[in-house]
Amino acid sequence: MAGGQAMGEGQRGILFGVGAYAAWGLFPLYWTLLEPATAFEILAHRIVWSLVFVAGLLLVTRRNGWWTAMRARPRTVAYLAIAAVVIAVNWFVYIWAVNHGHVVQTSLGYYINPLVTVLLGVALLRERLNRTQWIAMAVAGAAVVLLTVDYGKPPWISFCLAISFAIYAVCKKKANAGAIESLTVETAVLMPVALGYIVFLHATSQATFGHQGIGKALLLMSAGVITAIPLLLFAGAATRTSMVTLGLLQYLAPTIQLVIGVALFHEPMPPTRLAGFAIVWLALAIFTWDGLARRRASRRAPAGPSSGTTPVVEQG
Repeated sequence: MAGGQAMGEGQRGILFGVGAYAAWGLFPLYWTLLEPATAFEILAHRIVWSLVFVAGLLLVTRRNGWWTAMRARPRTVAYLAIAAVVIAVNWFVYIWAVNHGHVVQTSLGYYINPLVTVLLGVALLRERLNRTQWIAMAVAGAAVVLLTVDYGKPPWISFCLAISFAIYAVCKKKANAGAIESLTVETAVLMPVALGYIVFLHATSQATFGHQGIGKALLLMSAGVITAIPLLLFAGAATRTSMVTLGLLQYLAPTIQLVIGVALFHEPMPPTRLAGFAIVWLALAIFTWDGLARRRASRRAPAGPSSGTTPVVEQG
């Protein structure tokens, strides 16, 4: 009976993980519905309504005393404040890129994000890579060179998304706080600027909220739910399934984005660009294979810490 319950929990964890990453992958379809709102206006509403939604969740779940406990950890609050600024940059670039026809580049950014996260760990946390991981990094570097040639310039959107999200992941790891509490603090930090910008837009008659019909207004307001639900699904997955499984599932989101960009938004995918993506996939395959192999080796060992696998973080 206990085994059946454990298996059930694992299956639910996988379903939660698929739901979270599928939702993140489908985000481009949502952002395009918010036009003609600009990326800045969409970002401002996403911040405001996300705070409203998670504050409501905190009340409903009766998490009394969470802020008192958070204030007792000033380093945690500081890391979440930094994370708030970084994720705001990530959200803005992502929304802007989607609404300006660069969905394929956003998918590339989230494909290379695990590799960038590892490099950041080497640079900031003094982590070490083995030979196989360095090979994966070299292969990814070759892909970046090829894609730079194809685009005629470095894929800055991809770099910005990957780097900002890697920094965000490091901050979240250092903060070590719950998903709802973290998002509450992050959006609260950004709220004054976001709300001030919305007021400015209305004062200068540049706002779309309230001037494009009730449908557009409801879509902007739903940004809070759209932001929070995948985070809650991810939290449910993280407590029910292994990090190895989540590490594999995280590639679902950029894959969906890539399909949307090419099949639905008809973004070009010339042979050189496709080759660049194929090399990125090869690098990720090498990196993931190494993580799985070291995971198996650590399980066979009598004792000792578990070897690292593909880093898994929440997406924006």
